[in-house]
Amino acid sequence: MEKFGIHLLALAHVYMVPQLKTQCTMTLIGRLTVENVVDILQLARLCDAPDLYLKCMKLISNRFRLVEETEGWKFLQNNDPYLELEILKFIDEAESLSEAMDCLQHICTEGCISVGPYDKEPSKNIAPCTKFSTCQGLQHAIQHFASCNKRVNRDCIRCKRIWQLFKLHSSICESPNSTCKVPLCRRFKTNIQQVRNKEEARWELLVRKVLAAKAASSISLPKRKLEHHEHEPQEHPRSFREALNCQKSRLEKLNCGSEVWRLVD
Repeated sequence: MEKFGIHLLALAHVYMVPQLKTQCTMTLIGRLTVENVVDILQLARLCDAPDLYLKCMKLISNRFRLVEETEGWKFLQNNDPYLELEILKFIDEAESLSEAMDCLQHICTEGCISVGPYDKEPSKNIAPCTKFSTCQGLQHAIQHFASCNKRVNRDCIRCKRIWQLFKLHSSICESPNSTCKVPLCRRFKTNIQQVRNKEEARWELLVRKVLAAKAASSISLPKRKLEHHEHEPQEHPRSFREALNCQKSRLEKLNCGSEVWRLVD
């Protein structure tokens, strides 16, 4: 897997093998470096691997000064300007998104002026946090999300944005379900695990079917050969002379019996 992870990821994507694709993605995430991140990013983009794509983008964003000195980045600038622009946009948006994620964690664990954890009342006597402008906007969005009537049908744009923020948090949250206080985190994690379990069950069923088909084929092949041999027409000579002529014709086909038959005749 470590040696052929890139090749296996491409094959898993083409032949639609989700379990193998997930394993390749996790292996490549663990092997990301400044030198290979641009190449693996292009592969993740082509193979529709969002987890790997996001990890590559984060590494480029965090260590951009080192990445832009690599040969991969120089090749990208000369051959794929659209991906270069996509990376630069991500770096610009990542700063504000990272700040929003920090504020969400701060609001749901420590609490701020208007919104706090579900087991703790917010205190208005608390001093404003260092990212108060972002934190205040996020608090208003959470309050709207809690009281919006259109949230159930997902018709509200503001609710969609905060919903996506909760989902993004759950995808990177490493805290146990019992300790994380961010809303819907446990629900999103459970949904992701259910999807993975279904994919694994599908894959195991496919493997069983292939093994069963292979076993059935190995059993039926000798039977077919035996039936073909039994139904093969056999020659039954009516006399010794006919048998002799039949043997003579066979040897003549092999070009090895002409002199023998001269002596017999």
